[in-house]
Amino acid sequence: MSRSANEVTVLCAKAARGGGAPPEQATLFGRAALCHLAAGRDPALLRRALEALPGGPILHLPPLFMALAEAADRGEGPCALPGDLPLELLQSYAEAQPFLVRIDNQARQAQAIPTDPAPPPPTCRIALQPELEALLQSLAAKTLVPESEASRRAGAGAGLTDND
Repeated sequence: MSRSANEVTVLCAKAARGGGAPPEQATLFGRAALCHLAAGRDPALLRRALEALPGGPILHLPPLFMALAEAADRGEGPCALPGDLPLELLQSYAEAQPFLVRIDNQARQAQAIPTDPAPPPPTCRIALQPELEALLQSLAAKTLVPESEASRRAGAGAGLTDND
């Protein structure tokens, strides 16, 4: 099934939340996942990142890119990249940043460039692999609460006084 760019971003972010990622890291994963899939990169890397939660690249990459931005603000050069992270996933996260990032794959270094990046090209619909979509849906469902009186008493939904 094909989905819009927005649907892919939100579904991936919800799946990361369902897997245990904090909200900001989940949001960044959603944006990076869209870049990853739109570029035709290996979806198995996204699956492995989700399966590594509550650790792994979804938690470790956002602080790395924050450190790159801070290094650029201080006028410092490239920073070393951890050797255990797949370069394709690093590239997807770099493309999702609100600043330009140059990655040197040979030297395993990256540098934030203090300039506004070009706006991303329009993304057409994304066809998700069935295995990836099933994992995304399963993890995203963990963010929901059961529809019950007990849930409403605990504050879910409109509660017990829904009178609109």
